[in-house]
Amino acid sequence: MRFWKKPVSLTELQRMNRGTAAEHLGIEFLEVGENTLTARLSVDHRTRQPFGVLHGGVNVVLAETLGSCAAYHACPEGFHCVGLDINANHMASVKAGFVTGTTYPLHVGGSTHVWAIDLKDDTGKLTCVSRLTVAILRDKPPR
Repeated sequence: MRFWKKPVSLTELQRMNRGTAAEHLGIEFLEVGENTLTARLSVDHRTRQPFGVLHGGVNVVLAETLGSCAAYHACPEGFHCVGLDINANHMASVKAGFVTGTTYPLHVGGSTHVWAIDLKDDTGKLTCVSRLTVAILRDKPPR
């Protein structure tokens, strides 16, 4: 059985994030897996905090971007998702290079999804773990 309910590709993910915070921060989608999405961002002047390390809030933007995009594409046609809760535990700082995130489902139900997001540095060291819960809502008919 196919996991993704809506067509998903790297091109589609980049297109849907044009003109958003994800594009502004340079989030680049890398892989669409069987039930995972992977993206990365550069640790640079856009993403560091004043002490020279990746801003914790940017970790959360990457995590929510991944989890929300995954949840949306795992919803049946005629449905969308909205965030209910996100948390993040920062385990290690990153000063340079890239942070790569992968999201995978913990729960995919009819009314809620829970997605885990693991962020790692260029050496593969886990730097942040996050969990996103979304509500699944029926699209409203156009007026």
